[in-house]
Amino acid sequence: MAANREYTKFVAIIGVMAALTAVATMIIQIPTPATQGYINLGDTMVMLAGTLFGSIVGGLSGGIGSALADLLSGYAHWAPFTLVIKGIEGYIAGLARGRGKISSLLLLLIAGIEMVSGYFIVEVWLYGLGGALAEVPGNSFQAASGIIFAYILTPVLKKALGI
Repeated sequence: MAANREYTKFVAIIGVMAALTAVATMIIQIPTPATQGYINLGDTMVMLAGTLFGSIVGGLSGGIGSALADLLSGYAHWAPFTLVIKGIEGYIAGLARGRGKISSLLLLLIAGIEMVSGYFIVEVWLYGLGGALAEVPGNSFQAASGIIFAYILTPVLKKALGI
């Protein structure tokens, strides 16, 4: 019986974090015509989900929530790529859970670099080098906002949530 409760709690956390990721992604969207994408603040929730709840929650909620935002915002062509790129980002961010400040920061930086690099590779393939380069500053801003947000808020939220 206890195992069922833990599984239910686990699935609920993934659902809540995926929903928060989708909302954070959709609240502010700055279109980028060169790649038919947009700049957003969803990485704040992708990285926070990982640092609070670990790699599985970070990966699943980051990938699903971000892809859902693409689908709901009219950017369905990005959803499959986003599912994978943001899923990996959340997974890497989740490796920071329970680690020291320096290790956590390094893992969040790696997660951000993975996201920027992942989109860059896809954008070169879809739009050429010029379009991909045009997107790097926006994606770097997204990564930086996610890193700062997760790094600062994780200890506060862990204490508040008792985790």
